[in-house]
Parts: sequence; C-alpha cells; structure tokens
Amino acid sequence: MIASNTPNHIPVMPNEVLSLMDLKPQGKYVDGTCGLGGHAEMILSGLSKKGFLLGLDIDKDAIKICKKRLDNFSSNFHIEKKSYSELSSVLKIIGMGQVDGILLDLGLSSLQLDSQSRGFSFKESSHLDMRFDQGSRIDAASIINKSSESEIADIIYYYGEERRSRFIAKKIFQNRPINTVDQFVEILKKCAPPHKRNKTLARVFQSFRIAVNKELDNLSSFLEKYLDCLKVGGKIIIISFHSLEDRIVKRSFKESSRKGQLNIITKKPIIACEDERIKNSRSKSAKLRCAVKL
Repeated sequence: MIASNTPNHIPVMPNEVLSLMDLKPQGKYVDGTCGLGGHAEMILSGLSKKGFLLGLDIDKDAIKICKKRLDNFSSNFHIEKKSYSELSSVLKIIGMGQVDGILLDLGLSSLQLDSQSRGFSFKESSHLDMRFDQGSRIDAASIINKSSESEIADIIYYYGEERRSRFIAKKIFQNRPINTVDQFVEILKKCAPPHKRNKTLARVFQSFRIAVNKELDNLSSFLEKYLDCLKVGGKIIIISFHSLEDRIVKRSFKESSRKGQLNIITKKPIIACEDERIKNSRSKSAKLRCAVKL
C-alpha cells in the first residue's frame, strides 16, 4: 500500500545539489536513485526543452509516484526500473551517450521508511521484507532463517558495525524461525542494555537491509564504471547515509583523483545545515561528496 503522505518526501540538501551540479539548461543528467522524484523535479526545473533527465529506480511503488509527480516534464524525463549499478548498459540501450551529471542519493525514501508492510523500520509491525525491488525473491526473513549462525554474525558485524554481532547472531539462531518485525525486535531487545537498544536495533536492521539489497556491491559496481558515462567536465554527486557507503565513495574518488581522472570538489563531505537538520531529521546523517571528471 502506498502511504498517503509520500508525495511530501523532502529531498536532502537540495540547494547544495543544485549549486554543485551547476546545471546546463540543454544538458543531459541522471538521477540514479530517483525515488519519489524530489531531486529530479528540481533538476528538471532547471532544464530547457532540450535538456533531459534519466531516472533510475527499482522500487515499483516509488516509480509510480515519481511518474505522476513529474508528468509535466514528460518530454524531458524518462525513468527505467533498473539499478543505478546498471547505468552504463541503460545508456546504451536508450542511446543516450555520455551525460553532464549524475546524482545518487543512497538513503531510504519516506515511502520505504514509513511503510507498514515492508519491514524497513523496527517501529512498524510487518513481515521482515526489506526489499527495494519487490520482485526480488530474497527478503530479510529468508536470509535470517536460512543463513548459518556465523553468516548472520558476519552480516551484523560488517554491514551494521555492531560489536555484539556474535552474541546477537546466537540469539537469532536459537529463536528461529523469525518472520515478523515484532518477533525480531523482541529478540534484539534482549541483546542490548536499555540505553543502547535503539542504536543496536538500527544497526541490525541496517545490516540486513544492506544484505538483502546488495547495497555495497551495487555501489562498488557503479563506482567502477560511472566515469565512462560522464562527459569531461561532468559532475558526480553522491549522498550517503552511513559510514560504510561514505568510506567506499571517499576511497573511489581518491583513487580516481590519483589517476588524474577526477577533481574532487568536496575535500571534506558536505553535511546538511542546522536548519535543514531540524526540519528534516533524515538529513542528519547525510554526507555529500562531489567531483568533476577531468
């Protein structure tokens, strides 16, 4: 079910994105994580009739909302149900060629976080799903119930950076099968002292979401190929929301800079201003990095 409040999704650091992208009215751009179309709408508003934006997303509900939101820009906009990691092949298929800018916002959308049926939040009672692509066969419950105890511990440790990973994995393994958020939360609550419970819950939920959607693999795959998709002078902007992603982006940019392929514009990541963090709590953990192709 699509939540009634989803069109009110607020894009993170909109002014910073537009300023750094420095839009060319007739340029070609990619929003690789189009979501509900917040950033896409801003980019399209800065393009002339000859400009074009390609959107990518794998969440069919988000795509439906995005298409409706951007209906007025139909001649300038096209969205594909594809992962941003497949950008190079999508550009070839639609004959778009190299682009002037690429944006990735790696955070969850309001649609996903607020959903009462998709299991992204430990505050909503639902099946343990966590899939971005509802057509994917493997959900969080499948991984939790079919993985070995050591595999579960590794997921929690490497994707959630949770020190209690071995202890938590043991408790999960002992209490299987686990199919709902409520069941999962009750087990996890017993694995951490009260003052640390929310952080532990957040880390563990993050770890299985990353595993379900192969988020770090997709990001690494994208970073290996995106330069071929950018024109010289083209901008790459990536907004990440946890240290694992930001670390991968930082290392990739540094390596490309060392090879003379990129000029890093943000020597340190940009964070949301205090006013935005107050108005949009989901911007608090956001880090924006930007570079230009040489």
